[in-house]
Amino acid sequence: MSKIAVITGASSGLGVEFFKELQKEPLEEIWIIARREDRLKEIAEKLGKIKTRVVPMDITLAENVEAYKNLLKSEGADVRFLVNNAGFGTVGNLDEADYVKQGQMVDLNVRALTEFTVVTLPFMNKGSSVINVCSIASFVPNARMTVYSSTKAYVMSFTRGLRYELKKKKINATAVCPGPMSTEFLNVAGIEKGTSKTFDTLPYCDPAKTARGGIKAAKKGRCVYTPRAFFKLYRLLAKVLPASFLMGLAKV
Repeated sequence: MSKIAVITGASSGLGVEFFKELQKEPLEEIWIIARREDRLKEIAEKLGKIKTRVVPMDITLAENVEAYKNLLKSEGADVRFLVNNAGFGTVGNLDEADYVKQGQMVDLNVRALTEFTVVTLPFMNKGSSVINVCSIASFVPNARMTVYSSTKAYVMSFTRGLRYELKKKKINATAVCPGPMSTEFLNVAGIEKGTSKTFDTLPYCDPAKTARGGIKAAKKGRCVYTPRAFFKLYRLLAKVLPASFLMGLAKV
């Protein structure tokens, strides 16, 4: 059985950093998944130091999840790392939002992540890790990012429950919860300088350090990894202070 890692949302930003970092692990192959085939091929060619399989697909489509499942089976895969990185967010009041876009966010951030995990788990063994890219938005609801923060709250709860279920199999699940990063996420969300006072003032996380720290935390069996002391403090405050109070501070 081939020891592999699988990364969704691997065509940019944090997904690329996970790709670079996972090549340091004792793996035989890494599967990189996203919709943009040309971008995946470019990444594999420029950054691939071990065997890399480009798997272009929209993971929100049921037929693609089934195709991925069949590929795992036909290849006899032993998935050592599953990195659920695919996701996006938008900013704005919900009563002014595009309902289609909000539904697509739930489809990708929640349903696709769940389905991909369920399909992959039978191909994971002792010592394997599920890494779910979450967010500091999972700690407290964020006004004007209501749907996004709700999807990440799901990812956090999903990770905690999954981790508990998998303890007997010695498979770990880790939620990686960074703050803002200078990636394509901001462009997709429509966040530019001056758009949000919160995003303008918050310290930013480094994608490379976030990926490195997330993998290290997963290998140590930790449930949650939050980079930067500022956001670690925020996570602590979210446990002891009323959500309504912190929502006023965290308003986008």
